[in-house]
Order: sequence, then C-alpha cells, then structure tokens
Amino acid sequence: MPPKPCALCAKERAILRRPKTGQQICKECFFYVFETEVHNTITEAKLFRPGDRVAIGASGGKDSTVLAYVMKTLNERYEYGLELFLLSIDEGITGYRDDSLETVKRNQQQYNLPLKILSYDELYGWTMDRIVEKIGRKNNCTFCGVFRRQALDRGAASLNVDHIVTGHNADDIAETVLMNIMRGDIARLGRCTLICTQGEDTIRRSKPFKYAYEKEIVMYAYFKKLDYFSTECIYSPDAYRGHARMFLKDLEAARPSAIIDIIHSGEAFEVKDEVKQAAKAQQRCKRCGYISSNDLCKACVLLEGLERGMPNLSIKEKERSKLEVGYAPSDMRTIPKFELPPVLANAAANPQP
Repeated sequence: MPPKPCALCAKERAILRRPKTGQQICKECFFYVFETEVHNTITEAKLFRPGDRVAIGASGGKDSTVLAYVMKTLNERYEYGLELFLLSIDEGITGYRDDSLETVKRNQQQYNLPLKILSYDELYGWTMDRIVEKIGRKNNCTFCGVFRRQALDRGAASLNVDHIVTGHNADDIAETVLMNIMRGDIARLGRCTLICTQGEDTIRRSKPFKYAYEKEIVMYAYFKKLDYFSTECIYSPDAYRGHARMFLKDLEAARPSAIIDIIHSGEAFEVKDEVKQAAKAQQRCKRCGYISSNDLCKACVLLEGLERGMPNLSIKEKERSKLEVGYAPSDMRTIPKFELPPVLANAAANPQP
C-alpha cells in the first residue's frame, strides 16, 4: 500500500496522525498548524501588548520547553514586541528538580533568554524533601501547589514582569474541570477554564496552550528534537489529580474530542450570583503582603504549621486567633513581604483613562 500524502499540502508523505483531529499530515505541516493554532489562541484572547515583559514558567519538562520555544518563535515571526524571560522554581526535590533545572539552564543557552531561579529553601526555609519527611506523601501536593504559586509571583516580581505564561495544556485544564466536579468545588469550576487570570493586586497569568493536546506537545518536542526532561515528579503518583487523569485518558481513547468537549463544557458553566456573592473578598495577607481571602494567606498558614511542628494544621482555637491577627513568634521564620513589580505598581498608581 503506497504511503498516504499529507492531508494539508498533498505534496509530502504523511508521517503522523494528529491526536486532536485525526488528520494524517507531514512533519512541516504539523509544525505550521500547531504554531498557528497557538498564535490564534493568543491573538483571539488578546493575551499580550507590545512592550510586555513576560516570564515563561520553565520546569524543564515537555510543556514548558515547547512553550519557551514556541513563544520565542511566534514573538519573532509575528512581531509581538515582547521581552521574554525564563522563570524556574526549585522546590528542592532531589533526583527530580535538580536534574530538570540542568535542562532549563541548557534551554537558556539554546533560546538565549534570561533565566531566574527561585528556590523554596531561599523563600520559605524548607525544601519539598524536608516537607515530605515531616508530613508524608498524603498532602504534599497541597504544600507544593500553594508554595509554588506564590514563588512564581515573587520570582516574576523580582524580574519586574507584568505577565506570566505557563505550559498548562488542554489535558491539564480538562483534568481540573473533572476534579472540581468530583469535589463539588463550584467556585473554582467557574474560573478554572479561564485562559487568563488577574486580580487587582496580582500578576497577570495566562495559558497559551489552553487548547493544545498533551500528545501533540510531545510530538512537537520529538520532531523538533527539543531538549527536555521527561521524568515525572517522584511525589506526584499519589496525587488526587492522577484519578482524573486516568479517567480522562479512558474518555480520550473512546472519543478524542472529549478533552476539548470538557473544556467547552467548563466554559459554558455559569456560577449563580449567590455563589459569587458568598466568595470572600480579596485582601492583603497581614504577615507577608501577598493576596489572600483571609487575614493570613495559605502559604503563611502552612509555613507556620511546619515551623510549629504541626504540619497538618492541628492548631488549637487559641492559636488560630493569633494567626488571624498576624501574630508570629519572633524566632519563627516568616515569608518576606511581597511587593508588586514596579511595572505593575506604576500602572496601578497611574491608571489608563
């Protein structure tokens, strides 16, 4: 049987079948449609403005490596006018993050982009290895997720950027929709499919790969021969997300469009006004200054639990009352004060008419 021609150019031999559409296409056409779809996602959502300083969350994995490569390519091809940086967070996971950061350092040289690395140890005085020693593997992803989110914002602030882009792909977002449904978390369900999020006092975050399938990102990295780290986090196999991931893979095997269908379903959800009104107003953490819905942000609460030897937050009511007013013993480590990057602080002080 003769090889099939590419379904798009009809000139070259088709060498792959797109997981997203089922089309059999050649390598060059795959590169073009993948990059064009990401470009269309960016332009339709109006993610960037000329002159934006953008930090790319870089872990060394396939998603962030492809994101850095594609962002640099599109920025040059379509003249976005962006100033790009690589931003990595070192959680302190021996045998995983130390190796992946070596990949990030090679990416810095390959893409000629500035790199900033911020560690949990530097910011919180704890590594994930030490945290797991204290709490075990049951709730370790909660600590890592909270600490990582704040670390990204603090790293971005140190770079004076006004925008962070992450490699979250369509599979990640569909998994999050499923997780929020299974947990009955209506508030998060209403915003988890947003391509861009920003509060009044936070750095803008967006997901250019919102509609890009994980399998296609892997194929892009493979055929482009990109340098990336492929080992999963050693602490993640027990994460709750794994159950949603397995369910999603089963759905995708039966119906490849299931991933996009779930995202569109999430986009169509409307949260009732009473649910919105019940949400707590955002404020500043009284201890570290980071955005929070309570007097103390989640990172400060988790860190105090670790420092007090109560990592599972089995804190007495008397202790909780002290937390609410920002009390902290003088010998206890706390998170440094958070300050918005000058580029955002100036914008807030001088709003556009």
